[in-house]
Amino acid sequence: MCAAAALAVVAALAGCGSSAPLFASDGRPTTLVQCTNGSDSCDQQAAASCDGAGYEVVRQTVESGVRNLLYACKRK
Repeated sequence: MCAAAALAVVAALAGCGSSAPLFASDGRPTTLVQCTNGSDSCDQQAAASCDGAGYEVVRQTVESGVRNLLYACKRK
């Protein structure tokens, strides 16, 4: 029974393979923000969290009217 439970957990976790990367390819940490598509809220959040250094978009998607912005702050 324990083996069947373990197999079920592994199978469930296998479906979660599309998570956002924690770091950019150059080692900078990334952050994911979500906002309503069409607003500039995501850009404002990213700019504010980078303290004026600017940011680079790592990945951006829109699903069901929600914008997902994954970004990394530029190095100062």
